[in-house]
Amino acid sequence: MPSNPLAIRVLGSGTSSGVPTVGCECAVCRSADPRDSRLRPSILIQWGVYNILVDTTPDFRQQALREHIEHIDAVLYTHAHADHILGLDDLRPFNYRQNAAIPVYGSDDTLSNIQRVFRYVFENRSPNAAVPKVDLHVLNGGAVDLFGLRFEPIPLRHGTGTSHGYRFGSVAYLTDHSEIPDESMERLHGLDVLFLDALRHRPHPTHSTVAQSLATVERLKPKRAFFTHISHDLPHAETEAGLPANVRMSYDGLRIEVADPE
Repeated sequence: MPSNPLAIRVLGSGTSSGVPTVGCECAVCRSADPRDSRLRPSILIQWGVYNILVDTTPDFRQQALREHIEHIDAVLYTHAHADHILGLDDLRPFNYRQNAAIPVYGSDDTLSNIQRVFRYVFENRSPNAAVPKVDLHVLNGGAVDLFGLRFEPIPLRHGTGTSHGYRFGSVAYLTDHSEIPDESMERLHGLDVLFLDALRHRPHPTHSTVAQSLATVERLKPKRAFFTHISHDLPHAETEAGLPANVRMSYDGLRIEVADPE
C-alpha cells in the first residue's frame, strides 16, 4: 500500500466549450481572476507513486504541461463525448517515456465509441506506428482495483444518455450528469470529497445546476464538496461566496489532499 495517501489535481473545471468561450465578451470570459479560466473537465488521481487520469480532454496536452505530469499509469473514462475523449492521441508521449501501453477503462458503450472515433489507433497494430498504445478494459458495472485502490463505476443520467462517475475510497467524482439515480445515491454515502457537475443556475437538459447539486450535497452530506464542469455563467468568487462552507468551486490547478482515502 502506498505510504502517501491520496491527492487529486483538478486538470480542468470547465464546460464543453471551455472558459473563456470563443467569441464571448461576458464578464467571466474577460475576468482577470485565473480561477475563471477553465479548461475542459478532468482530474488526475495521485495514489502513492501512481497517476490515474480521468478522461483525456481536448486540452490534455496543455493540462499535462501545466501540471508537469511525467507518467500516466491508467485512464478511466466517464463517457465518450468530445470534451472527455479528444485528447487521447496526446497519450503518445507517455507511451514513449514508459515504453508500454496504458490500460484504459470504461463502459462497453464508451470504449466502443472511442474505438469508432479513433479508428486509426485500433486498426493499425504495427508496433512502430505513431499512434497511442492503449489496452482497453470494459467495466460492466463492476469495480476495478488499480494499484491497490478500488474504483467503483457510478451510473449517472446525462440527459437521455448515460455517463459514469467513479467512487474511489472516500472520494467520488461525478461530472456530466442531469440526475443521479436513487440506486447510485445509495453508493455515495460516507464521503470525504464529492465532485459534482454544477453547470450554471439556469436549468439545462443534460447537466446539474447549482441548486440541484446543493440538494445532492444536503442529501449525501460529504465532508467536502467541489463543483465542476462550470460554464461562463458562474464567476468563481461571487458564486463561491454564496455557497455553504463545505462546498467550494473547483478550479484548474486545485490540489486536494485526502488523509484517509479508505
